[in-house]
Amino acid sequence: MLPEFGHLSLILAFVLACATGVLPMVGAWRKNAALMNLSGSLASGVFVFTALAFALLAQAFLTDDFSVRIVAANSNSLLPEAFKFAAVWGNHEGSLLLWALILSGWMLAVVAFSRGLPLPVVARVLAVMGLIAAGFLAFSLFTSSPFERLLPGTPLEGSDLNPLLQDPGLVIHPPILYMGYVGLVVPFAFAIAALLGGQLDVSWARWSRPWTNVAWAFLSLGIMLGSWWAYYELGWGGWWFWDPVENASFMPWLVATALIHSLAVTEKRGVFRAWTVLLAIAAFSLSLLGTFLVRSGVLTSVHAFAADPERGVFILIFLALVVGGSLLLFALRAPQVASSIDHQPLSRETLLLINNVIFAVSALTVLLGTLFPLIMDAVGAGKYSVGPPYFNAVFVPLMALLVPFMVLGPATRWKRDAGRRIWQEVRIPAAVAVTICVMAAYLSRGNLWVALAALLSGWLLLGLFWDVHLRSKGRSSLSRGLAQLSPSYWGMCLAHVGFALAILGATVLTQFGDERDVRMEVGETATLGDYSFRFATLEQAKGSNYDGDRGVFVVSDSAGLVTTLNAEKRRYFASNQIMTEAGIDGGLLRDLFVALGEPLEGDAWSVRLQHKPLIRWIWAGAIFMALGGLVTVADRRYRSRKARVASASGQDAMRVPT
Repeated sequence: MLPEFGHLSLILAFVLACATGVLPMVGAWRKNAALMNLSGSLASGVFVFTALAFALLAQAFLTDDFSVRIVAANSNSLLPEAFKFAAVWGNHEGSLLLWALILSGWMLAVVAFSRGLPLPVVARVLAVMGLIAAGFLAFSLFTSSPFERLLPGTPLEGSDLNPLLQDPGLVIHPPILYMGYVGLVVPFAFAIAALLGGQLDVSWARWSRPWTNVAWAFLSLGIMLGSWWAYYELGWGGWWFWDPVENASFMPWLVATALIHSLAVTEKRGVFRAWTVLLAIAAFSLSLLGTFLVRSGVLTSVHAFAADPERGVFILIFLALVVGGSLLLFALRAPQVASSIDHQPLSRETLLLINNVIFAVSALTVLLGTLFPLIMDAVGAGKYSVGPPYFNAVFVPLMALLVPFMVLGPATRWKRDAGRRIWQEVRIPAAVAVTICVMAAYLSRGNLWVALAALLSGWLLLGLFWDVHLRSKGRSSLSRGLAQLSPSYWGMCLAHVGFALAILGATVLTQFGDERDVRMEVGETATLGDYSFRFATLEQAKGSNYDGDRGVFVVSDSAGLVTTLNAEKRRYFASNQIMTEAGIDGGLLRDLFVALGEPLEGDAWSVRLQHKPLIRWIWAGAIFMALGGLVTVADRRYRSRKARVASASGQDAMRVPT
C-alpha cells in the first residue's frame, strides 16, 4: 500500500501547487490579503506532500520492493545501501521527482526567508513557482509516474542499477546540480512577479540577488562534480567533452553569470532593468530546455535518460508556454521596464554591460553548436556532428576577451571615470603580469597559449590583490581595513580567483597533457613523458555485486617510486555489464591516470596511460567560484529585515506576517 500512498501524496502536491499558482495570484490582482496570505501555507503543503512521496519511493528502493516498476528496473538486492538510495534519482521518473522535491524546497525557502517583503510580491513569486511546480508534478503524474506497479507478475529480483551510476558521484552530483538548475526558478519568479506588479525598481533586484547567487553557486558545484565524476568513472581521462547534456547545464550557468552582474548594476544604479529581466527569463528557460534535451530522446548521450516521444512533447509544450508567456508579458510591460542611460562610456556600468554581452554570446554559441545537429536532422538536411573543435574555436577566444574587463571592472568607478585614473590603478599589476608572461613563455619553451594564459590569469589575480590593497589602505590597521570590505566584494574576489585558476589549469592541461594507448603484459614497462609504468600484477577484483580483474601498476620517475595505481575491469552480476574503474594518483600539479582496456591475445591487455598537469586547478577554480557565490549572501543588506523593508518603499504597504 505504501506506493499507493506515495502516488496519493503526489496528487495532493499537484492540487496544492495548482492552488498556489492561482489563489495568491488572484489575491494580488484583487488586493485580497486573505488570499495572498494563503501562499505560504499552500507552498509549505506542496513541499510536505512532495517530500512524503519522495520518502515513500526511497523506502521502496531500500526495502527491495520489486513490485514497483522503476525499483525492479533500477535496483537489485545485492546493491549496496547507499546506491539503493541514490538509485531513487538514477532513472527518469525518480530524477523528475527529485526535481519536483527541490523545486518545492526552494518554495519553502522563499516562504521562510522572505518575511518582511511586501505581501503582493511574495504572493506573486510563490504563485509563479507554484505554476512551475504544478507543471512538473503533472509531468510526473501523467507521463512518468514513479509508483507504477508490476502487478501481477512481480519479479523476484531487480535488473540492477546501471554500473555507470554505481558510484559516490551519483549520491552527491545530481542533488547539487539540481539545486542550482532548479534554483534559477527563484530569480525567474521574482522577475515575473515584478512584471506582473508593474514595479521594476531597485528593490526587486535586491530581493532577487541573493537567491541568484546561491543557485549559481550550487550550479557551479554541480557542473564541477559532473566533470570530476566523468573524469574518473568513465575512464576517458578528460574533464570536459562538450557533450550535449554537459552543455545543457553549462548554458544556464553562463546566462546566470551574466544575470549576477546585471543584478548588481540594477540594484546599485537602477539601470539595465530590461536586460536583467531578460537574463532571468533566459536562465530558467535554458534550464527547461536542458530538461527537454535530456528527457525527450532527441539526442544521444551517456548522460541522457532514455525517454519516449510523449514525454518530450509534454516538456516541449511546457517550455513553449513558460518561455512564450514570459516574453509576451515582458513585451507588454516594456515601457515600464525601460531605464534611461545616465552613465558615461567609460564607467563600471559599461564594463559590466560588455561582460554580460560576452557571456550571452558565449551561451548562444554553445546553444547553436548543441542544437545545430538536431535542427539539420529535423529539416532533412542529413546527419551533422558538432564537436570540440567548433566549441574551442568560438568559446575560448570569448573567455580570453572577458578577462581584461574582469580586471578593469573593480578598478572603475560607477557612472563616469577617467582613463588616466584607471591606468594608475592597474598599471602595476599589468607590469608584473607581463613579467610572469615572459617567465611562463620561457618555462614552457615558447608556448604562446601558456604565456597568454599566464598573462591573463596573472593580471586578473594581481589586479584583485592590488584592488584589495587600495580599498583597505588608509585604515588604522590592515585587519580593520580588510574587515570593512563587504561580503559581496569578497565573494566577487573569490569567484574571479576561481576563474583565473580555471583558465590556467585548462590551458596547461590542453597544451601539456599526454596520453598513450599501449599493449602491455604483466611484467612489462611503458613510458609516458618522465614516468615509467610497470604492469606489476593482475589480481582478481571482488565486490558485493561484481567481480573482475585488477591491474596493479607501479609508477616511477628518475627519482624513484612515485605511486602504485590499481585499475579495474569489473563485471556486474545482475546485468553482466563490463565497467572500467581507472587508477588515478592526484596531486596539486598533476594527475597520473591508468585505465584497463580490453584483454588482447595471450595475456596482454590494452592499457591507457595519461599525464594530466594542473587538471585539479580547474575543479579548484569551480569551488572558489561557488564559494564566492555563497559568501555574497552574508552581506547584511540581504539579511537585515530593516534593509529589505526600507528597499520596498513605494511598494504595497501590506507585508508578510512575521
